Amino acid sequence: MRHHVLALALSCLLPAAACAEVTTLVVNARVHTGDPKQPNADFFGWNAGGGIEVLGSGGDPRRDHPGARVIDAGGRDVVPGLIDAHGHVMNLGFSLLRANLVDARDKQEVLARLREFEKTLPEGAWLLGRGWDQNDWPGKAFPTAADLDAAFPDRPVWLRRVDGHAGWANSAALRAVTRDLSGDWQPDGGRILRADGRATGIFVDTAMALVESVVPAPSDALCAQALERSLQAAVAHGLTGVHDMGVSVADLALMRRFADEGRLPLRIRAYANGDNAMLAALCAMGPYEHASGRLAMRGVKFYVDGALGSRGAALLEDYSDEPGHRGLLVTEPAAYAAAVAKARDCGIQPASHAIGDRGNRIVLDTYQAALGERAGTDHRWRVEHAQVVAPSDIPRFATLGLIASMQPTHATSDMPWAQARLGAARLEGAYAWQRFRAAGVRLALGSDYPVESVDPRLGLYAAVTRSDIAGEPPGGWLPEQKLTPAQALAGFTSDAAYASFDEASLGKIAVGHRADFVILGGDPLTVPASELPKLAVLSTWVDGKAVFEAK
Repeated sequence: MRHHVLALALSCLLPAAACAEVTTLVVNARVHTGDPKQPNADFFGWNAGGGIEVLGSGGDPRRDHPGARVIDAGGRDVVPGLIDAHGHVMNLGFSLLRANLVDARDKQEVLARLREFEKTLPEGAWLLGRGWDQNDWPGKAFPTAADLDAAFPDRPVWLRRVDGHAGWANSAALRAVTRDLSGDWQPDGGRILRADGRATGIFVDTAMALVESVVPAPSDALCAQALERSLQAAVAHGLTGVHDMGVSVADLALMRRFADEGRLPLRIRAYANGDNAMLAALCAMGPYEHASGRLAMRGVKFYVDGALGSRGAALLEDYSDEPGHRGLLVTEPAAYAAAVAKARDCGIQPASHAIGDRGNRIVLDTYQAALGERAGTDHRWRVEHAQVVAPSDIPRFATLGLIASMQPTHATSDMPWAQARLGAARLEGAYAWQRFRAAGVRLALGSDYPVESVDPRLGLYAAVTRSDIAGEPPGGWLPEQKLTPAQALAGFTSDAAYASFDEASLGKIAVGHRADFVILGGDPLTVPASELPKLAVLSTWVDGKAVFEAK
């Protein structure tokens, strides 16, 4: 009787006349709501518009809602829809359409994959790929154009590094570059690697534009295909939302077309691509919201520094494995400060990429100056990655009311070589999830896909183990920074929703929220950590509709 009373009490938190009819029920479920006030339930139901109306345990919801369609979960675990707080939607799509170099063990394997992919290309087309990482190869040295030239003497080849912050060109691609690459000139915020005064074929951060400006632009049809592939990959892995970091005017127009046509299976919270035309449009029209609720743009993504793997992250002291080098500032600090002030004045949420401790300090100083007396307001300004931070700077995130948007799989990808880059002392503030939490900082978790896999189960695993997929090192790397399973799940659900101002409708299974959820083949809060990457995604639901069902 007590359980039935509880079920009725949670059936509707609004006056009776305001309760919409329940059209669908999920029953016989182990519901992990994400709501501390009611963490578990065994049924819930929603109305025709996809809003949750009932949630409870015990009793007979079928009797209380006789006209509802019933979905029997078979005792399976149900969690709120998983939200990736930092991804790159179009980049993933294009990665799926180009040569995949992820986890290639050496340059020979890269060449073998490229030769196989070349068979799909028409004559004269550029060979494009992504995913190489010299840190995984013997010697860990950057490759050169010469490594590609014997296999591809005439076809231009351009290969983005796994982090997207460096590119590798062959000589045919270098010949297409219009600027003279000899001498010692370096672009602002970038780096051309040279040997004996000649470009080696590696371009870091803004220097990549020298090559990418001559790569043929993808057709509209190819862009649409890339978006479709990316969306389907996301929902197949249990994602119901993504914060898409760096969206152009053209990208948003394509996503809007998909939303208009009912072809967005998940929610995209898009962030404009820096101080460019998209931010100018937002300043002119205000934050963008699509009527479907599937697409919104309320923020802007800025770049401060580069990435650690390509030695572009801006450090306060020299790289331990490259004395005399302290990384790159992709955006000059004064220009960055002006862009942050513009976003503030337009009512647009800034999200700033900062990986190195100097990059993070610049963000903190800039935000502090821009916020002034508003630091204590509910602004939710974001720092993307917050990867290597001076320990004394971590409390400033809380003082300024910032959100640390972090990616657990970056720690497990970087751990084999991070100490070589940073030295032991700087690791105290590196990938320091529990130190941030202890300081009172909200963590929104993501993957940075396609830099890492789009699969959030890998993010959950990395967060709770700090080990690679083989379980190395035993006990985890810097294990005191592991998250608990509940903290990790919240980072991919309620905390991610909070970071995009969506906590009133997303991130939990609760009355008044949207019916965004995932049915899993096990309990992510209690299964052995080693089982998390294999936890079956049985179905993914957005607005009460299945957008993915396992076959």
